[in-house]
Formats: sequence, C-alpha cells, structure tokens
Amino acid sequence: MVGAVVRDGATVWSSGRSMMEGHGPDGNTQYRIGSLTKTFVAVLVMRLRDAGLLDLADPLEAHLPGAAPGGATIAHLLAHTSGLAAETPGPWWERTSGELRPELADVLGTEPLKHPAGRVHHYSNPGYAVLGALVEKLRGEPWGDVLRAEVLEPLGMARTTLLPQAPHAGGWAVHPWADLMQPEPLHDTGRMAPAGQLWSTADDLCRWAVFLAGGDERVLSAASVAEMRTPAAAPAGKDWDPGYGLGLQLLRRDGRLLAGHTGSMPGFLAALWVSVEDGVGALVLTNVTSGPQVAAAAADLVAIVADNEPRFPVPWRPRSSADPALLALTGPWYWGTTPFVLRLGAERDVELTPLDGRGRGARFRAEPDGTWTGLDGYYAGETLRVVSGDDGGVRHLDLGSFVFTREPYDAAAGVPGGVDPDGWR
Repeated sequence: MVGAVVRDGATVWSSGRSMMEGHGPDGNTQYRIGSLTKTFVAVLVMRLRDAGLLDLADPLEAHLPGAAPGGATIAHLLAHTSGLAAETPGPWWERTSGELRPELADVLGTEPLKHPAGRVHHYSNPGYAVLGALVEKLRGEPWGDVLRAEVLEPLGMARTTLLPQAPHAGGWAVHPWADLMQPEPLHDTGRMAPAGQLWSTADDLCRWAVFLAGGDERVLSAASVAEMRTPAAAPAGKDWDPGYGLGLQLLRRDGRLLAGHTGSMPGFLAALWVSVEDGVGALVLTNVTSGPQVAAAAADLVAIVADNEPRFPVPWRPRSSADPALLALTGPWYWGTTPFVLRLGAERDVELTPLDGRGRGARFRAEPDGTWTGLDGYYAGETLRVVSGDDGGVRHLDLGSFVFTREPYDAAAGVPGGVDPDGWR
C-alpha cells in the first residue's frame, strides 16, 4: 500500500508499506487505478466541449449513432444517468480479454437500457466505454493517445499508462478465511479500457489531485474543473451524502465536501479525494482485490491534515487597480426593501449578498460583454447586468428580471409595476 497527501499544490507527505521487509513501494511504483480512469476520460470530454466540438446537452446519437439508445445525452453518460447497464454482457469484463468485445455493440449487448435516460443515477461502466469511443470519433485517434498528448504530457504524468511499466505492483487476491494469496489475471480490456484500465503512481496522482482541485489552463480551466465537481446526479439510495458530478464522485464526510473517485480492478484498489476548501488532497493505492478500505483511508488523510493543521489565511493584499465605473457599483442595493451589498471580487468578478447574510446571494463571473454570470445557488447561470438611464448613468441592476435599486423602491429606477406616486408616508 502507498499513500500521499498534497497541500496547496505540492506533495507534503508520502509513504509505503509492504508485507515484504525492505520491499515497500514508493511514489514511482505503478498500480492499476480502476475507475479513477473515468476522471481522465471525463476531462477529455470536457475538453471537446470547451473546444466547441460538442455540447454536453447533445444526444449521443448525434455523434455516435446507435451507441446510446433511449435519448441519453453526453452529460447523462458523464454523470451515470444515461440508464445504461452497470456492466457488459458476460463474461466478466474485468477478468477477460477485450478481444471478446471488439465493437461497442459487444459492450452494450442487446438490451443495454435499465432505466429511462436522465431519471436515476445508475453507475455504468459501459457508459464510459462509449465516452472513450466518442473521444476517438471526434479526435480521430485512439483515446489513450489523445489522453497522453492532451493531458498526461502537459501535467508531467509520464508514469500513467494504459499497460503496466516497471516498476509496478502485481495484483493479488487474499483468501477470506486464511493467510493465503494468489495472483489475479491481467488483461487488456480493449473497448472497456476507458472504464478502468489505467495504471499510475502516487507521484503522478498527486499531480492529478492538484489538477482536480484547481485546473490547469494547459488542459482544462479552473471553471470547467469546478463544473465537473458540481453535483449532476441525485444520490442513489437512502444515503444522500454521496453524489456524482461530471466524471467525479462527491462525498460529504464530517461536514467536509470531497471530490475525486475510487477504483477497483482484480488485484487492485485505489482512492483519491480533494477538499478544495482546505486545499488538501490525498490518495491511497494497494494491490489486493478486496479488504483495505482505501476510500475511507484517503478521506482520513485529508481530515487528519485539514483538522490538525488548518490552512493559514491568505495574507491580505490591496488591489493594484480598479475600474472607477466598476468601483462605483459597489455598496448597497435594494431588492424592493431588502438591502443587498455588491462587492468586488478577483479581477472584474463581483459578489451580491443580502446585508444581513440571510437569503439569496451569489458570486458572479465577469463576461466579455460587460455582464456577469451567477456561480452559486438560486442565481447560478443567471445574468446580472447594469441598466443605464437616458443620461447614460446607472439606473438599476437587473438580475434575471429582478430589479435592484440604489434606494428602496426608487421611483426613478424603473421598478416593475411602478411606485406609488405619494412615496413613503
């Protein structure tokens, strides 16, 4: 077993343990990471979206005819809400050669749908095989080659590969009732590889944890990675803590929101979590089919660091400059009689929040056209814009048709429905 912790963009701890004296793994030892592979495939799909080659709302049929019956969209596949089956038709794909499933039709089978598209979260390994095929169709190259060129090389992840490269761990099964073990088979899973074939190291996955927490403009923007961390599927079952974003598992543990993924393949278990708020990520890899609770162990590593060594506050620094027109927008605004306050964020971003801290508030991202787009809660995706009067001065703020004025029910600000001509009395 090997584990590691990253904090604020750097590895701060790593260690390995082995049953063999003097043979402990290190950060360069490869392990099979199972479904952590899906996070990489999801990033490739998001890159296609950001390049304008697809929309997440596109039906998959528009790009891969026959690959997703039932009207599933690309977003549905990313979030495991496509309704596709959890596994392929037999034999068990994780322990057999991909040569048994040469085409997508062999992966999907004759009855691939188990639920209506978009209705429930139903984890689907074939769904990610389909996404891998989508990447190949739109890029014109094998998905593994695309991954290498577009993601792994820019991030310096040279030890993340489709097939093992020495030094690597061997996969083992341990007898459940005796101290005995036997090796697990290793196969190239072919079409199913996007669901769980990658091998990686603790060192490489530390880089991946940093990326999943903050993005990297060479690969995917921080905003697009944050979109991946946003819940896109309702949790399944009675436990409403776990959720799923776009290729990322989400977990709330002791009040802390974690994003990442777990993984398992015969002979291997893996888990990686990041807490963006704490600036901490952790991972655990092991080469045994079952037993160690690696997901809990990785979450424990995050909590140990975040709870016992809380993050230092970022030192305050004044802005180097501010647009006078933008600065003039700050301060109190009123939605009816409810006072709000507008504050400047980073660059030209703003935050509009109720003055008493209760009710609907949001952060807004500046857009090139002079408007802002909501990032949080009720106003997520909604447009905030400045409305000017005939004299060119600011008349009011419009937020999804809600009017915010400088004074409560300002008669000169165009309040919908008008204002009583006798005013306040």
